[in-house]
Amino acid sequence: MQCLGIPSRSRSRELYLQEQSLKVAALNGQRLGLQDDEDLQVLLKGSQLLKVKSNSWRRERFYKLQEDCKTIWQESRKVMRTPESHLFSIEDIQEVRKGHRTEGMEKFARDVPEDRCFSIVFKDQRNTLDLISPSPAEAQHWVRGLHKIIHHSGSMDQRQKLQHWIHSCLRKADKNKDNKMSFKELQNFLKELNIQVDDSYARKIFRECDHSQTDSLEDDEIEAFYKMLTQRQEIDRTFAQAAGSRATLSVDQLVMFLQHQQREEASGPALALSLIERYEPSETGEILAGAFGLQSLGPHWAGRPLGRLQPEDRELEGRGAPWLLCKGCRCLELDCWDGPNQEPVIYHGYTFTSKILLCDVLRAIRDYAFKASPYPVILSLENHCSLEQQRVMARHLRTILGPMLLDRPLDGVTTSLPSPEQLKGKILLKGKKLGGLLPPGGEGGPEATVVSDEDEAAEMEDEAVRSRVQRKPREDKLRLVKELSDMVIYCKSVHFGGFPSSGTPGQAFYEMASFSENRALRLLQESGDFVRHNVSHLSRIYPAGWRTDSSNYSPVEMWNGGCQIVALNFQTPGPEMDVYQGRFRDNGACGYVLKPAFLRDPNSTFNSRALAQGPWWTRKRLSVRVISGQQLPKVNKNKNSIVDPKVTVEIHGVGRDVASRQTAVVTNNGFNPWWDTEFEFEVVVPELALVRFVVEDYDASSKNDFIGQSTIPLGSLKQGYRHVHLLSKNGDQHPSATLFVKVSLQD
Repeated sequence: MQCLGIPSRSRSRELYLQEQSLKVAALNGQRLGLQDDEDLQVLLKGSQLLKVKSNSWRRERFYKLQEDCKTIWQESRKVMRTPESHLFSIEDIQEVRKGHRTEGMEKFARDVPEDRCFSIVFKDQRNTLDLISPSPAEAQHWVRGLHKIIHHSGSMDQRQKLQHWIHSCLRKADKNKDNKMSFKELQNFLKELNIQVDDSYARKIFRECDHSQTDSLEDDEIEAFYKMLTQRQEIDRTFAQAAGSRATLSVDQLVMFLQHQQREEASGPALALSLIERYEPSETGEILAGAFGLQSLGPHWAGRPLGRLQPEDRELEGRGAPWLLCKGCRCLELDCWDGPNQEPVIYHGYTFTSKILLCDVLRAIRDYAFKASPYPVILSLENHCSLEQQRVMARHLRTILGPMLLDRPLDGVTTSLPSPEQLKGKILLKGKKLGGLLPPGGEGGPEATVVSDEDEAAEMEDEAVRSRVQRKPREDKLRLVKELSDMVIYCKSVHFGGFPSSGTPGQAFYEMASFSENRALRLLQESGDFVRHNVSHLSRIYPAGWRTDSSNYSPVEMWNGGCQIVALNFQTPGPEMDVYQGRFRDNGACGYVLKPAFLRDPNSTFNSRALAQGPWWTRKRLSVRVISGQQLPKVNKNKNSIVDPKVTVEIHGVGRDVASRQTAVVTNNGFNPWWDTEFEFEVVVPELALVRFVVEDYDASSKNDFIGQSTIPLGSLKQGYRHVHLLSKNGDQHPSATLFVKVSLQD
């Protein structure tokens, strides 16, 4: 089958191209560590699969892994589609699910055995691809094969990714598939690489490599061109500084470099030898210039001990619970309403969002809660259901979540909040509750009881929803069944009645208040009481009701005040979400980060709005040298469009530390732009600071286009020469896009 609409060719030409394609596929399979893998071979051969869209729409379509082992071609009967629209990349896949584990499969493929069904869920807003294979074995090959490719692609080092990417661009530029590169194809290749080179310079490179003088490059000539193109002058200079006049780096010199430049004080000969063995094994035990610069250059996310709950929180919107939980999210909001057939549904009340059965969401949470992290998940219940459907809610929670659901206090933990370590593998409910930590009245308690209007209003986070709820008859809105109440243990929702004073009792440790962003800011402005309150109580912050566009506020000020659960609109990308994801990449990305000691001290006087001297004040001087960029993605997919990148380095933290510096613009080069610009920052509260690297495509006449970013807690930023891997607008890692920087942090 001709996947990309290539004109018909002679039989001998077709056989030659097939042979070349097999060689390329074998080479790429070897790069992935999957040579001769049976599952990979099935995907390369391709399969006729049934694509499912509705009860009445099932169509047979051909799917095939391309020779680059990173792109899948899909047949389409739509007219006027471009060849590129038939393709999607392995890098675009969020997850591959077996069986009926998507909404589409649940609704439209129940008549097909689960072992023949699988779904491909994408990272972006693309629709999930629901597929039925002709046999269970074929489905297994696709599921296993895709899992292997995704896993092995993620395990490739920077050099392997670069080789794979450049080779794919070479194949794409070779329009007639003769494994030779004409000058015109060379020009197209450079544009694929996101680099603009004037014709005279391109012709100069071409002539230097065309040793056979055939006016085309092939085999060794293409290899020579590849080496010329990928030479890293900044790496060579760094190597020369470390090695002196020698062409190799000895073990002692490498140890010296690791200790003095990379600030890896614990480095010794054993580590140096292991790096040499890994990247440049040799009889002399030395590292060559070509391998230098590859060791330990990605930022390392330092693990921290666990303390008070400070979970990563997200609104349950957009792409659903499995995707959020796989991203490391630890707190989900479930907005529950009466549904048809006595089945509660989840949707954003009084709006036009789609409705999902509560039982389906709970099954997804059960299956995905602990895939990314073993630490507890909090389900924040907004309960708008009738008594009858509240009982159905309680039954579903208990039967579906089973032993994962925390439905009683932990043994001996009845006077303070437990740690995430103690709650491993547990799902907690946050919601309204009758009485205290333990159920009131024993077995003889009432079946349903009125809870206070203040408790109800505290949970109404949307102005429109709140006004509609407040107009409901009192008897409909305030009753709560005992079965549901008893499942709320350490996260009882209450209205905040103010900070305790003499003669006024404060909140119990298990009581949790929700604050709008505006109220939280007022409390932070007025005094340091909010910081001390958050030492022993959980606080949840949510977006203001006027944010009808789902925009976000900065979470940093809330963290500076010790607030633990800071809810953002996850579906809205931007600097706020970038900083949020950066904060929770710390501590192994488990979703919980220990607050600094001065935010855990019950007598703390810290106030980020009126900063004074204290144990938090540890002045640091941060130096960031932005040297170069590598393989920046195109913003405009137009073949002739080349980016003009600039880098901004930002500091986020207490007001005094907030700062921003920018490099100059490099025109027409997204492949290997060079800035070599150094910035210095003074940071006085480093434990609350984050560093954000932002790369944009400069536009003189309109707003700059976002290319990529990376946000790193200052305490996790490794010193020395490092590659900073860039993330997309949606927080997914670009496969090979990096910034090469040098970092120094001094007292």
